[in-house]
Amino acid sequence: MSVNELALDEVRFSRYATQNPDALAIVDGAGRHWPRGEVAALTNGLSRGLRAAGIAPGDKLAIFAPNCAQYVIAYMAAAQIGLYVVPVNWHLAPPEIQYILENSGARAIVAHERLRSSMTAVISRMASPPDIRISIGELSGFVTLEEFVRGHRTAPLTDPVQGRPLYYTSATTGKPKGVLLPLADAREILNKAIHARIAGGTLPEEHVLLCASLLYHGAPLEAVTFALHLGHTAILMDILEPEAVLRLIDRYRVTMAYLVPAMFTRLLALSEAVRSRYSTASLRRVLHAGAMCPVEIKKRMIDWWGPVLVEAYGAAEGAGTVVGSADWLRYPGTVGRPLPGTRLRIVSDEGEDLPAGVAGTIYMTRFSGDRFEYLGDPEKTRAAQQGDFFTVGDVGYVNKEGFLFLCDRKIDMINLGGMKVYSAEIENVLAGDPHVADCAVFGIPDEVAGEAIVALIQPVAGAPPERECKAAIRQRLAEHLSAIKHPRYLELVPELPRDDTGKLKKRRVREAYLARKTARAS
Repeated sequence: MSVNELALDEVRFSRYATQNPDALAIVDGAGRHWPRGEVAALTNGLSRGLRAAGIAPGDKLAIFAPNCAQYVIAYMAAAQIGLYVVPVNWHLAPPEIQYILENSGARAIVAHERLRSSMTAVISRMASPPDIRISIGELSGFVTLEEFVRGHRTAPLTDPVQGRPLYYTSATTGKPKGVLLPLADAREILNKAIHARIAGGTLPEEHVLLCASLLYHGAPLEAVTFALHLGHTAILMDILEPEAVLRLIDRYRVTMAYLVPAMFTRLLALSEAVRSRYSTASLRRVLHAGAMCPVEIKKRMIDWWGPVLVEAYGAAEGAGTVVGSADWLRYPGTVGRPLPGTRLRIVSDEGEDLPAGVAGTIYMTRFSGDRFEYLGDPEKTRAAQQGDFFTVGDVGYVNKEGFLFLCDRKIDMINLGGMKVYSAEIENVLAGDPHVADCAVFGIPDEVAGEAIVALIQPVAGAPPERECKAAIRQRLAEHLSAIKHPRYLELVPELPRDDTGKLKKRRVREAYLARKTARAS
């Protein structure tokens, strides 16, 4: 059956769990197999337990856990009783976690015992911690998930109310912002999944999804839950190791995988001997999003796995574009065309629509046209939206065929005496150099030109000596970019900080570089 023919009530996990409770629903990071019946029972029991505790539609439930089956269970339980679900990045420091819990007004939290140190520190700092505290494992001051659901019915709910996620942005320019969308239009969530994550077409009944990303990000969490709602199996990775990705694809005959571009780079770094041990022939779609993927990296992945890569571009604020391998190979570097039911604009600094081929600020619409708000920040909410359109500050252009190309984020553009230089363009060239494992390009203040370009290079293992390595990199830049775009400062560094989606923490890198530069000058 075409996924586009599925009605909303036909993509409910409980339906499949009732029909075949022994079928495999989830394989967790420890290799434990969770049948549909067990997942459904815990999900429905948790939903009823939360309702009995006074949690009502519109309330917030936070999840603070590594990848595990209980994470997905907590999400689905909250989402079927009309709650906002707040996935919390467990890599954050306690004050940052505290801010998200307090800003969201979370009344309930599900936390994992592995994160005991952070959770204890956060709860001790809060004047009013969440009323209901549920633990996966044992946590002081929490009730275990099993104890919380005990005594509550586990049959499917007869009166579900669709909830939705409340994601917090990654805070590259200040405190994270909670993206609040109205529950009245939450029915579009499953439709969004069908179009944006599955990307149309037909899917086999034995479809198996591998999630090789962390669930506190929107796309992988939605990909897993939507796979379950479509009656498929989800394989969760806890430790994100490249060889383990290949091992799981081979063992479970994975048909669809969710990865981030940083994992592509790590996979390609594996030796041919390691790669040849595993088959990836079962793959039908490999979804990736969350960060820009260098052109050369993606070409090499398609050469290896075939034309199965599907790239999505969007944000917590709304869906954006999607592109399959065939169209991407026609237009390398594109992130695709708008999803059905959405629109795209490229806007100048003066607010005018720009023609094909001219870069400007990217504005998009949501599926249903509903407007979001940044929780507690009306000024930023107004600044991000123009009518039905919103922006997250990315810069790009569309070609004559309507395919979108990303240039950079506005905050990462470099101003050379009034000329705009996109750091991402330089990084894309550097990423294709065989000596480069990772790179970061940014501008620093310059009295003459306004800004000067800096490139920090993390060399590959076994790279030649520094002088020879730099010379080779400079030669590649000369072959691909005009001289004005060449970095004035090019330095080799041991490592560059990226998060698990592959996003570079550029503000931190730039601040550290300027601090070192100031220290050397003094």
